[in-house]
Amino acid sequence: MSAARRGGPGPRFDSHDRLLDAPVASTLDLHGMTALEAKARADSFLQTSARMRPGTVVHIITGRGKNSPGGSVLKPAVRVVLRSAGPAVAEWDEDVDGGGFLVRLR
Repeated sequence: MSAARRGGPGPRFDSHDRLLDAPVASTLDLHGMTALEAKARADSFLQTSARMRPGTVVHIITGRGKNSPGGSVLKPAVRVVLRSAGPAVAEWDEDVDGGGFLVRLR
């Protein structure tokens, strides 16, 4: 009999794990955009997605910046949007390969 069925403590899950394992409802690929274009597209995508599919997880692909002189340009730009998205975003984290973000919408 499992610990949870015996009345003992059940398994503990980190919210980080739930986000990474959640099915993705929609994806936005920002490859090839400037930081300014990426910010505008990401903000619009988040606001629209939150209205149309609240509570779902979306994936914003930025790339890892391997082909950009000086490193990633899009990841920091999208981080700014995620931090300021307010009511549209419940939680977010980098995806498994570090080339984008998984975002749970409110």
